[in-house]
Amino acid sequence: MFGRDSRAQARIDTLIGKAASVQGDVEFEGGLHLDGRVAGNVRAVGPPGASLSVSEHGAIDGSVDVPNVTLNGAVRGDIRAVERIVLGPRARVLGNVHYGVIEMTLGAEIKGKLVPLPSPSAATMEGEAAGKPE
Repeated sequence: MFGRDSRAQARIDTLIGKAASVQGDVEFEGGLHLDGRVAGNVRAVGPPGASLSVSEHGAIDGSVDVPNVTLNGAVRGDIRAVERIVLGPRARVLGNVHYGVIEMTLGAEIKGKLVPLPSPSAATMEGEAAGKPE
C-alpha cells in the first residue's frame, strides 16, 4: 500500500556538502542534495520534475519552491512542493507546507499549516466543468 515507486530514485546533479554553507538564493535544475546549510531561498528552475533532498545534517533558512522534496533536515520557511513531499523522521519545518502529495514519517515536525494544492488533473476537470453549460 505504501510501497516505494521505483521511479522515485532521485537523480543528483548538484551536491552541497556537509561542510559547505551558502549565503544567498540557490536555483537549480534536475536534482539537488543538501548536506550543508543554505541561508536563502531554494528554487527549481527549468524542466518539471526537479527534486531536492535534504539530509539530517542539512538546513535551509528560507523558502523552498521545488516540485519534489525529500526532507530529513530542517527548513525555516515555507515549502511549496507541487508534486510530492516526503518528511523523514528527523524533518523539522518552521513554516507552512504547500503540497500535492505528502508522506510523513513518525517523528517529523511541522510548526505551520499544511496546505493541499490542487492536482493538475483536478484543476483540468474543474476548468472543463466550468466551461460546460448547465
